[in-house]
Amino acid sequence: MQVLDFDFVIVGSGIAGLSAAKGLAKAGRVAILTKGAIRGGGSSTHWAQGGVAAAIQEGDTPDLHFNDTIEAGAGLCDEKMVRILVEEGPDRVRELIELGADFDKVDGQLHYTQEGAHSKRRILHAGDATGREIEKTLGRYLLTETLVQFFPHTSILDLIIENGHCVGIQAKHKTDDVMFRAKVVILATGGACQMYARNTNPPSSTGDGVALAYWAGCQVKDLEFVQFHPTTLALGDKKPISLFLISEAVRGEGGILRNSAGKRFMPEYHALAELAPRDVVSRAIFKEMMDAGTSQVYLDLSNITVDIPKRFPTIFERCMEAKIDIRKQFIPVAPAAHYCIGGVVVDEWGRTDVDGLYAVGEVTATGIHGANRLASNSLLEGMVFGARVAEAVMGSPALKMGSVRGHSDDRVRLPGSRIKSGMTAGESEGITAGEVRELCAVPTDSDLMIVRHSVQNAMWEYVGIERNAAGLRRALGILGLHADVLQMPHDTELILEVKSLLQLAILTTEMALARCESVGAHFRSDFAHISKKRDVLI
Repeated sequence: MQVLDFDFVIVGSGIAGLSAAKGLAKAGRVAILTKGAIRGGGSSTHWAQGGVAAAIQEGDTPDLHFNDTIEAGAGLCDEKMVRILVEEGPDRVRELIELGADFDKVDGQLHYTQEGAHSKRRILHAGDATGREIEKTLGRYLLTETLVQFFPHTSILDLIIENGHCVGIQAKHKTDDVMFRAKVVILATGGACQMYARNTNPPSSTGDGVALAYWAGCQVKDLEFVQFHPTTLALGDKKPISLFLISEAVRGEGGILRNSAGKRFMPEYHALAELAPRDVVSRAIFKEMMDAGTSQVYLDLSNITVDIPKRFPTIFERCMEAKIDIRKQFIPVAPAAHYCIGGVVVDEWGRTDVDGLYAVGEVTATGIHGANRLASNSLLEGMVFGARVAEAVMGSPALKMGSVRGHSDDRVRLPGSRIKSGMTAGESEGITAGEVRELCAVPTDSDLMIVRHSVQNAMWEYVGIERNAAGLRRALGILGLHADVLQMPHDTELILEVKSLLQLAILTTEMALARCESVGAHFRSDFAHISKKRDVLI
């Protein structure tokens, strides 16, 4: 096995990883690992359309942004972490602009759009490809830094832990086995919405970083909070698929939702109508679909006054490919899994429970998003906490080494994964292998791909926008049939991805079963009242 030595190894090339790399670029040798090509769009950042939220416009303040984030989070936000986000965010955005990020302007001034649950127009954007512009800007800067080296087509396979300290990773670089040894490893691997048959994420979003950190002894929490984006392009696809997202900014510019009868329905569900928090809009759409027996509702852009092809070029082009002229026709839309609010427990500097291992971005559970993420806060989180991780690993005197355990004394602790510790299909609602195969929408000769599709379909069917105890137990039964996969050595990218998806699906379902309430993105139809409870943590 080839051994490469670096000061810092960053796994992931989205905004979180690139922001950390920017802060470390002159401090030592930095390796940035990414599953795909450098410019291949493998990160969720690359796919991000709407924009980045920051209180930098006259009349807006961090306090207002703080209040909006807390309100959207349904009472479960960590206020300390939110305060860091909204107060440090404006400077991080200004730094990005200084690097050359080309956000949209009107008459020479930055243009801000509106998104759901924001009290101000504070979303900076670059057409409807904001993430791509940010990724390009940071990547262009880092390619000029001589101490930074990119490793495309490289998959992490395992963390190397020696005497309780993370000293590197094992990886597959193209076809070669490589050990990357480092003083510090930073996980910026994104989320795991590929757990769901219908999602908005790139195929690489399989939760590898969360799973590897969990297996290494890190705590994870908030996995039950999966945010479903209300509006993805609905074209009648049946198989597990990554769906094209119709940005929330479309509704921010005046788009309205109509049901199958052509009636506008959101004012009946929330005072903010189409701009209500995402969990509210997704559940409203889900109910309208269930009531009408349809697989979509419609987004009507006839009230939008901006130049639609210019303001939303990517959306316009994709819909035209589907023979939908959005200037004249309604867009068929439906919710899909979009963002994992939970993940690896970290402190305000990105430290995990394992010495030398840091994490940043969607892979983490910072508490910023509470039970429901405020739109366009995720890109800001990557920038703010990427910079903080860089500051931490360079030895800020404000930091003290130690475990991040014990942030709260008010937690519901699960006794580890029941399935991981030996749960069998016979103990899990009597689900048969035949039933599992019937759930698989894409027949394949690959046993691992059968497991992947089984996980995706079970999660979509039973751990989706609405859950209940019976469905959650049924999902655990299906997942339990594949428990042997968790014992496989993860020596290939495919094995690790399937193991990660299965492990996180199990943990997500167990946490959803343990949280006997409805709050934010977690809606239990058997506990439909809204309340605020303790963390569910493993």
